[in-house]
Amino acid sequence: MSHSNDLDLMTNLYPRTTGLPMVIWVGPSYGAPHDVRIKVMMAHGQQMDPNNLAVVALRPTPRVVAGRLSAADLHAVSDWLRLNEAAVIDHWNAVIDGAELVQRLRRLP
Repeated sequence: MSHSNDLDLMTNLYPRTTGLPMVIWVGPSYGAPHDVRIKVMMAHGQQMDPNNLAVVALRPTPRVVAGRLSAADLHAVSDWLRLNEAAVIDHWNAVIDGAELVQRLRRLP
């Protein structure tokens, strides 16, 4: 299953921007039948491989719904999502665009 079409519509964020050890993608719902989700590279670093992704649902608490993340990686992604929950949800709901999303995002300390 290829995620590349989905990824073309999402904003990719590098570790230097997020403070996470891997690349993530955040995007609007585009009418998806599920609640807020982001895509997370399963490998650390700046590589982007659409065939090596985990999908993390935001609510009620962050959880992996496809692929695999280590406990440490899921913890880091969960911390990032808590820090940026309002912006990620506003982008998902098309209240803000990708540029506004990036302006609002906060980096993990």
